[in-house]
Amino acid sequence: MPKLYLVPTPIGNLKDITLRALETLKEVDLILAEDTRTSSKLLKHYEINKKVIAYHQHNEHKITERLIESLKNGESMAMISDAGTPAISDPGFLLARECIKNEIEIECLPGATAFVPALVNSGLPSDKFVFEGFLPHKKGRQTRLKILAEEVRTIVFYESPHRLLKTLKQFAEYFGEERQVSVSRELTKIHEENIRGTVTELINYYETHTLKGEIVIIVNGFEEKSTKKNA
Repeated sequence: MPKLYLVPTPIGNLKDITLRALETLKEVDLILAEDTRTSSKLLKHYEINKKVIAYHQHNEHKITERLIESLKNGESMAMISDAGTPAISDPGFLLARECIKNEIEIECLPGATAFVPALVNSGLPSDKFVFEGFLPHKKGRQTRLKILAEEVRTIVFYESPHRLLKTLKQFAEYFGEERQVSVSRELTKIHEENIRGTVTELINYYETHTLKGEIVIIVNGFEEKSTKKNA
């Protein structure tokens, strides 16, 4: 039966893939991978021998229509990203939307995504939060930071190692030096690291420590300071 499966893959530790995900990848006709070289390591490890084609931000607009036709003709597909759940700061949204338009069934499997463990172990409020993903690199970045400076919910960001310090320094400027922050990197891997403290404390830490790996930043929401009325 034609269907698109969105299949989460491990964010670091290969053991974190689910039995259901492995079963699905072995049964579909075609696997769509954000980077076929990255995904080949996972597929080879679990002895999954299926046809794999690249599906990423540079070609998704060109090949989505063709994939929809293949699905209509009875082909089943699984989409995987380099790590985590497809469509969460990764390709997947466009094809899922087109499947819905064409009444093609979609099934998203539960599984790994980086921001959940980072949020839970941050020690910051997790009952209400907003996922921002990557901030704009240039246009609109300052405007977004000004808006988020007054966000009362916990804020979740993704960031790359070479931009982390710049981002933390902008947090100090827009959110204040004392705002509580948690930075998680290399989640689920041997060298997993979670550093918590004020924005200033984290800036001082990362100015003297080497950065590698994918990064999740958790920022405490804006807390309005209470003022006492004059008697």
